Amino acid sequence: MPYRGKRALDIAIAVPLFFLTLPVQALAAIGVLATMGSPVLFAQERPGFGGEPFIMRKFRTMRPINPDKGWIDDHSRLTRYGSLLRSTSVDELPTIWNIVRGDMSLVGPRPLLMQYLERYTPKQARRMEVPPGLTGLAQVSGRNNQSWEERFDLDVAYVDNCSLRLDVRILARTAWTVLRREGVSAEGEATMPEFRGNDL
Repeated sequence: MPYRGKRALDIAIAVPLFFLTLPVQALAAIGVLATMGSPVLFAQERPGFGGEPFIMRKFRTMRPINPDKGWIDDHSRLTRYGSLLRSTSVDELPTIWNIVRGDMSLVGPRPLLMQYLERYTPKQARRMEVPPGLTGLAQVSGRNNQSWEERFDLDVAYVDNCSLRLDVRILARTAWTVLRREGVSAEGEATMPEFRGNDL
């Protein structure tokens, strides 16, 4: 369960961070509009605390699927500008508003796709016992350069050890990870391969 004071920490950091990053977000939005057109934001339903769905928003980094133009997978759809946004984590800045709203926390397991819920083992499903996070233990331990099993093990380890001290440590390590642009994508992938379940 989330520790007492976790929400207060989220508000104390996320509210000023959102407003401080507005100039960067404005520039990023202009860049998305110029390179990919509208919409500027990517919005998708994701599972929150306890699996309750919410709409997460990020800056668009990919073109829409268009077989006629060869835009059929993440690699072909990811633009050069989108790759820059991802490598710098600027694409995540609109997600701070999800933290302000209470959909997410600063630190926790990353909110993945809704269809993954039915693919988790009971142990893996424990990652839903805390609010999803903008960053997390898995993200500062290799980001996308991990297998799904390794990532889920780290998510559950976070659930079992969730504390203010751990969150502060993860936030400090996140700044270093972002600056070094580590683990933005899995090896040989534009992003991260789909989690297809534990029997495949």
